[in-house]
Amino acid sequence: MAAITANRAYLDVMKAYSTHIAPYAPWTDRRGVLSWFRLCVFVALLAPAAMIFFDLAFGPIRPEPYENALHESGEWAVRFLLVSLAITPLREIFRWGKLIGVRRMIGVSVLAYTLVHLGLYMAQENGDLGKVVSEIAFRFYLTIGFVGLVGLVILGATSFDSAIRRLGRNWNRLHALVYPIGILALWHFFLQSKSDVTVPTVMAGLFALLMMYRMARRVGFTLANPAVLAMCAALGAGATAAVEYAWYALATGIPAALVFQANFDLAVSIRPAVWIGLVGLGVSVLAGGRMLWTLGQERSARIGA
Repeated sequence: MAAITANRAYLDVMKAYSTHIAPYAPWTDRRGVLSWFRLCVFVALLAPAAMIFFDLAFGPIRPEPYENALHESGEWAVRFLLVSLAITPLREIFRWGKLIGVRRMIGVSVLAYTLVHLGLYMAQENGDLGKVVSEIAFRFYLTIGFVGLVGLVILGATSFDSAIRRLGRNWNRLHALVYPIGILALWHFFLQSKSDVTVPTVMAGLFALLMMYRMARRVGFTLANPAVLAMCAALGAGATAAVEYAWYALATGIPAALVFQANFDLAVSIRPAVWIGLVGLGVSVLAGGRMLWTLGQERSARIGA
């Protein structure tokens, strides 16, 4: 009798899960079926947050206990923002339709990490809400960061299917805000990084490369074409060098010309512009390899027929 009761309870739990939870769980597809790809992406999105809070709880004692976690959460928010922007071009380049299924999940994670970033800043200020508000109002880099957060909240609140249906074509116009939000996030990153802006410059370069892909697509080029991707790589590298030069010229006392010249001297270091060029060319090579493989498969199919 006890076994029958336990079995019924198990069946009731599974029925409730499949009816109310599974269709909305991030690790399932639209049918409510477990997707290992989505589950892996979900775990990957959670992993940095777990490491941040583990370090807070069990890591070394620091003079500013929240400083490291604050920077880490902000950097991961920017990283995942770039990943979300990469989904559409990568899906077209590599013809991988499953990527579109995780774009919303990644976008929501950007909002989550940004909220964690704000929460850690509040904790750093000992929960003094008045001071937090005044700092956001009077410190420019905090102001633009907060404006970006407000934009992310708007996008997050309208990321559900019901909002998409209600807004119709306006949904795409509204979610185009992600591009100025990305610029604000990178600007905020530059301003708080002070003199060493290598990491934000690399991220700005990746953003520029992704924008090159979108511009190429908008004017009619096919992103699966390796030559188009190579052209985007060159333009992205040039944009990265220009951003770095502009930063050092306008915001620091470091000679911008010397920094720009370092892009051509690989013996010193590999500058962000070079890294962006290499990443873009790598995507081009992979796309070319995929194209050759596809042509080979089609040829084999014709011979076999």
